[in-house]
Amino acid sequence: MPRGRVASMAVMTADPELDAAIAAVEDQFSVLFNRARTVWSESAKRVHPDLQPAGYKLLSMIARAGETNAHVVAEQLDMDKSAVSRQVRQLEEAGLVESRVDERDARARVLVATPAAVERLHAVRSRNQERLRSALEDRSVDDLRVVADVLRRITEG
Repeated sequence: MPRGRVASMAVMTADPELDAAIAAVEDQFSVLFNRARTVWSESAKRVHPDLQPAGYKLLSMIARAGETNAHVVAEQLDMDKSAVSRQVRQLEEAGLVESRVDERDARARVLVATPAAVERLHAVRSRNQERLRSALEDRSVDDLRVVADVLRRITEG
């Protein structure tokens, strides 16, 4: 085995070609996740110099939702409520998120991205989408739909 490679601990089936193909997909997911962490870190810094990647993901989710609450954020991002509270406090201090009274339930609070945060996120996402477009623009629309479908099946599954 080449140096630096971890031996596969996968259960081998009767189809070695399928096993190898699945292992290759797993390897590429590892590379993709590492790259995603790097992109989140770079994107966070572009939104605000003190923003951490976790804060960027949280802010992105709040902006996508329009408004949400800390409980929903914690649940959807699979984060501890105290970690979400710390991140929200930092986002508020940076002027990126506002906590408002929920119009439907005055006892509750909702989180809303500020207009400045939405503008910065849009600029960062546009740049990230350009990178993705450059990497994928030579593929057919049908190929891209297949990739999207495979990713959806993996995430649902």
